[in-house]
Amino acid sequence: MLLKRNQKIENEYDVIIIGSGLAGLTAANKLAKNNHKVLLLEAHNKLGGFATWFYRAQKKYIFDVSLHGFPIGMKKTCRKYWNKEIADKIIQLKGVRFVNPEFELDTEFTREDFTQKLIQHFNINEKTVSDFFDYVSSMNFYDGHEMTNKELFAKFFPNRSDVVRFLMEPITYANGSTLEDPAITYGIVFSNFMSKGVYTFSGGTDLMIRMMRDELLKNNVDIKMHSKVEKIVIEEGKTKGIMLDGDFISSQAVLSNSNLLSTIFDMTGEEYFSDEFIQKAKAVRLNSSSCQVYMAIKEGESIPFIGDLVFTSTAKTFNTKELLDKNVTSRTFSVYYPETRPQEEIEKYYIVSSTNAQYEDWASLNEEEYAQEKEKLIEDTLKSLETFIPNIREKLDFIECATPKTVERYTHHKKGSSFGTKFEGLEVSMNLHKQIPGLFHSGSVGIIMSGWLGAANYGVIQANEVESYLYQLEKELGQKKSNDYQSQEQHATI
Repeated sequence: MLLKRNQKIENEYDVIIIGSGLAGLTAANKLAKNNHKVLLLEAHNKLGGFATWFYRAQKKYIFDVSLHGFPIGMKKTCRKYWNKEIADKIIQLKGVRFVNPEFELDTEFTREDFTQKLIQHFNINEKTVSDFFDYVSSMNFYDGHEMTNKELFAKFFPNRSDVVRFLMEPITYANGSTLEDPAITYGIVFSNFMSKGVYTFSGGTDLMIRMMRDELLKNNVDIKMHSKVEKIVIEEGKTKGIMLDGDFISSQAVLSNSNLLSTIFDMTGEEYFSDEFIQKAKAVRLNSSSCQVYMAIKEGESIPFIGDLVFTSTAKTFNTKELLDKNVTSRTFSVYYPETRPQEEIEKYYIVSSTNAQYEDWASLNEEEYAQEKEKLIEDTLKSLETFIPNIREKLDFIECATPKTVERYTHHKKGSSFGTKFEGLEVSMNLHKQIPGLFHSGSVGIIMSGWLGAANYGVIQANEVESYLYQLEKELGQKKSNDYQSQEQHATI
């Protein structure tokens, strides 16, 4: 059953999972399906991590926090590691729109449509387009990482800032990737995203997480909310469990879905790792954060179809530094039409504006400055939205703003990072258990593991690593029992 704060949990588990982002949730479900005893701990009052939602106006309005777009691969992942009912609610978004000084166009976000647009709209040679897509499609984590995104685009589309914008802007919005990051951080994500379009979950994030929670409970996962782990316990170089509310809970393995740096330096302690590993961990950079403006349309009012995702910008050319600047020039509008939540009795429209941001720009403000900057962000967002819906102000019933400080408050991510760590974090994350047997990490790291699909799949990858470790422990225990039995037999014979 779903464990409340005042209910008792057991003293021993096979695996304890810290954090319930999509990586933690998926790992928990996979391990539980394979008959492992799993405890899932979440510091917040809801499961889902950044795949979350919130209510306003006495639950009159419900807002999804994450951008509502992910690749078709999420459907396969949910069918395989969750259930058919969840997978069947994943539907395609049709309206992805670009509006900026260099071009305006709509795309279905598929390879075929991108190819057509690059050839017909941007006048790129067909072979060049084909070679580019083949090149990025062949990228994998084990390739060299020397080429940057900027060098990748220069190789195929030199001096074409409009093409770079068309291909790069959605990925920057999705996971914070910049032109200076390794090209693999673009290639793998873009290949996933543009293969067969952009998808969302029909019914909203809250319904998806509720269905996942029900599946977890069906598979006997113990879940405890409001549970901030104090310490991961290491004894004799191995993971032994965690400390929670002053109590020790034993487990053979711990999988952290918390921030990578918090996992290493706060919950574990650098004294348990090699000097070389700690040097690599300290070199890992946090990825950028984001701001959102949440808008609800009055009941009984409607808005025209302007697209499901609208990438809009007033910047003359694509510039990742400008994307992070507090004086926002670029934003993404995620528009939620009534069919997004077909279960609601009253038709409702929502718009969420999202912009990339830097934590330091907001953390340095005093209380008065902070309030003023939030109001400015709201006003600038409305001015931008008025170019698509001129009478939007009179249609609004509710509007609210979130900043990197908001992200930090609710997620406990260092510096409010929306996208985990930069690319170098992936190697550190994947090798955690090689430093401390039984300690694993999964989550938004290395950019290519960002987003809903990346997080869920990374949860699967690390669940496999956990199972290999548990199998090895069982094998060693079996061998020890066999040796003890043989010793007893020999003693009896003597």
